[in-house]
Amino acid sequence: MFKSLLNWKVLVNLLVAIGVFVGLVWLTFRWLEYHTNHGQEIPVPNVINKSVHDAVKILEDAGLDYEVDSAAYNPKYRPLQVLKVYPSPGSRVKDGRAIQLMVNPKSWAPVAVPDVINKYSGLAFQRLEQVGLKVNDTIYEPSIQKDAVLRILFKGNSIKPGTKIPRFSVIDVVVGSGPMRNIAIPNVVGLTVKDAKALIARNLFEVGLVDFEDGGNDDSDIVYYQDPAAGDSRDQGMQIDLWASKKTPAELRGKIEILNSTYRMKVDTTLPPVRYDEVPNFQDAPVIDATPTPVSPPKKDVPKTDAVKSNASSGSAKATTSVDKPKPATTPTSDKPKAKKMIIN
Repeated sequence: MFKSLLNWKVLVNLLVAIGVFVGLVWLTFRWLEYHTNHGQEIPVPNVINKSVHDAVKILEDAGLDYEVDSAAYNPKYRPLQVLKVYPSPGSRVKDGRAIQLMVNPKSWAPVAVPDVINKYSGLAFQRLEQVGLKVNDTIYEPSIQKDAVLRILFKGNSIKPGTKIPRFSVIDVVVGSGPMRNIAIPNVVGLTVKDAKALIARNLFEVGLVDFEDGGNDDSDIVYYQDPAAGDSRDQGMQIDLWASKKTPAELRGKIEILNSTYRMKVDTTLPPVRYDEVPNFQDAPVIDATPTPVSPPKKDVPKTDAVKSNASSGSAKATTSVDKPKPATTPTSDKPKAKKMIIN
């Protein structure tokens, strides 16, 4: 077997195979070198502190690609100024290599407006400041939601929660100042339900029950009755009930009369006004003695009588006089009191 390996034919075939293998390897490397521009490197130009537009033009002229990324906004640098370059300037890269540019954005990164609608204004202001928004003016508007945030204005326009605006933007906040008092109820009879709702909202009231006569839900029906009545005074936010139908008010006269008897109170002005006398409070009144005071009868002149002799043992006579004694006036009588004689021993 060993002798067969030393055969010249075998050696020739082996040498041919080795030569073919080496040739293929050499051709492969040459092909890779040609397509990868081996040995042809381009230095990265210095575009730091240039504007992103100028930096892109320089890279394109050098045969390099680019990728632009924005950092956090820094007011110390110009908007769209190149802050960093990777690979660093001076590094050698192949033709077509992407160079990363870190650029200062035009302004602060946008933030989402937090949902503070219908929230207490004190807490809402704190939340707005936490996300980087500044409250400029506080506008008070009549509303039943006193001290609650009603709307947020940015550059004069109302914005919804979740809208993204630049950080540190100045906004205005509309806050409720409380309901208005004694507002006149508008007259919506004869309007469509759609127009009536709009008019009620403009007058700062709420739409209450809407009763459709045919049982449908068509806003084109005509309002033929409302409660409270037009011209009455109510506070802001009160509800106004509506009755609507496709029929004319003449066809609904009977129903209107029933509604009037239910929702309209009639006051009879023909009756005389009732007079209320003030009743004294006996608990606080002073105590008065109800016993009648005796009335003394008029005095009359009574003639003197002769002295009457007393018993013989005394031997002396005493003079007696007639004395009038008044009678207690417990019960008034029509007869005059009579004088009585009294003898004193």
